[in-house]
Amino acid sequence: MPSSFSQFLPRLLPQFLSRLLPRLLPQLALTTIAATTALTTTAPVAQAADRIYVTYGLLERSISIDALENFAKTGEVDDDLYVYTSYVRPDQRKQLRSALQTKADVSPVAISQFLYSPQGELLLKRLGQVIQSEARTDGAIGIRAALILAAADSTEGFTPLSIIRKFPTRGIRIDLQKTLQVAGELQRLVSETQQSISKIVALADRNAAAMPLQKTIDLTTPGQIATDRFTVTLTDNIRVQITGNKQSRSFPVDVYLPRITRNTPAIVISHGVGSDRTTFKYLATHLASHGFAVFVPEHPGSNANQIQALIRGLTNEVAEPTEFIDRPLDIKYLLDYFSNLSRTDSRLKFVNFQKVGILGQSFGGYTVLALAGAPLNFQSLNENCTESTLLTTFNVSLALQCRATQLFNQNYPLADPRIAAVIAINPLTSLVFGPASLGQIKIPTMIVSSGSDTVALSLPEQILPFTQLKMSDRYLVMMPDGSHFSTLEDASSSPGSVSVPDGVIGPNPAQARRYMNALSLAFFRTYLTDQSANFRSFLTSSYVKSISDPTNPISLVNDFDPKAPTIPPVPETPTVIPAPAATPVIPAK
Repeated sequence: MPSSFSQFLPRLLPQFLSRLLPRLLPQLALTTIAATTALTTTAPVAQAADRIYVTYGLLERSISIDALENFAKTGEVDDDLYVYTSYVRPDQRKQLRSALQTKADVSPVAISQFLYSPQGELLLKRLGQVIQSEARTDGAIGIRAALILAAADSTEGFTPLSIIRKFPTRGIRIDLQKTLQVAGELQRLVSETQQSISKIVALADRNAAAMPLQKTIDLTTPGQIATDRFTVTLTDNIRVQITGNKQSRSFPVDVYLPRITRNTPAIVISHGVGSDRTTFKYLATHLASHGFAVFVPEHPGSNANQIQALIRGLTNEVAEPTEFIDRPLDIKYLLDYFSNLSRTDSRLKFVNFQKVGILGQSFGGYTVLALAGAPLNFQSLNENCTESTLLTTFNVSLALQCRATQLFNQNYPLADPRIAAVIAINPLTSLVFGPASLGQIKIPTMIVSSGSDTVALSLPEQILPFTQLKMSDRYLVMMPDGSHFSTLEDASSSPGSVSVPDGVIGPNPAQARRYMNALSLAFFRTYLTDQSANFRSFLTSSYVKSISDPTNPISLVNDFDPKAPTIPPVPETPTVIPAPAATPVIPAK
């Protein structure tokens, strides 16, 4: 126990509010996946919270919500707040005022449906351990009510202050002991992640300094090849579900074809949860303009329509457990279908379906790694998907990964020998695969990670899994400031996808998309064509550093040991290596 609780608490509370509330609000806005549904009316509660009590064992202090609200709106500090704010710097005070009034555009219907889903229930249980009712009972039910009522408040909107006001007891109790435990766990995770990211950046800088590029080609610009785009709806009538029953599964596929009459490598792109086939339209267009045939399926059980069904109450799942099987099978069926069609359709005559590249983001990252040879790891899932684990983790993706425990424990043949190279962006990997499964991938693999990813945390889901890959041709791309959504299509260009708040996307997403244009082009040129000698040099620390922008920097390494000591910065040397020939990017012959 602190030696002087009355001195310790005033220092802690403002920091707790100023740091965690800004994180909590966008996270709630994101995970509820607030689509563009109309606000509905909700009956008011009989009472509302008017004080926040912070308890530490038998000790307790409180703060008036009126005082907090007045401070947020006017900046005035009364006697009730003075004891707290006197320990806070002016910039932190300003940050707290802004955080308390930050508004998210969410629907009460959307938030209600999410909070009654398995993922939402887990979130409420975690929060209910720390935030309690006036009677010191679990706060999960009150939190749910406050969130829904705040979302329905057309006057104030969905803000931290509104959420606090709508809590259905006169007092809100925050268990400081549990809060300190949670904060300590979070701080440890953040520290370990930042240490690993710093080592990756330092290693990449060291590699770039040792082998700088003399000249380069701009791989971010569109190619010169004209393209055609069309959509085909596929229906798999023999899909065998886990029940053993045969059910048809229909899904659309956008096809981007270059107008060329020579060998054309094929690439398949798999979107994430709540997205659709337009999410990577920019990348599909870019690759097609450089001579690749790109196929972008929409997975019906985990796309934007699934989220709309969740909002309307037609389902209680963000994604059904069967999606762990159906998603890879969608792509296998796609390849079978178009490969057979190529025998009679002249548009597909030159497409090579026997050496295919795949790229996926988030749940799509899982999808492509499964196709690349990583089997579902039921031992890992059953050992780690416990309630205690899910209630103490900050890794939101585990709530989805652990839904795979609902599948029958059997060997699902998801790998496809036609897959020759794979890029996984912000993939979900830690429990659904683990070291035993990731070590079975034999083909060239690139993992893209974002340091500010709050959905699939960088350290457990990408950095450590990268070290578990056994092949020599492996690449880890790190965007320290990027988020889980940095590489997605601009929402204005992807109207069907679920909207993501601007504050969650991360800095300069346009630059992140340019990175993906360049690196995917270099990667697939290297491993799907006969131009490896010309493009392998672009899969280096030096090239990636040459295109890195300070507003959203990026680094690349092809080896990493998280236990290695921190690498000291080294000055760049004048060593120069020959650059690849600066020839126009043309399709493979």
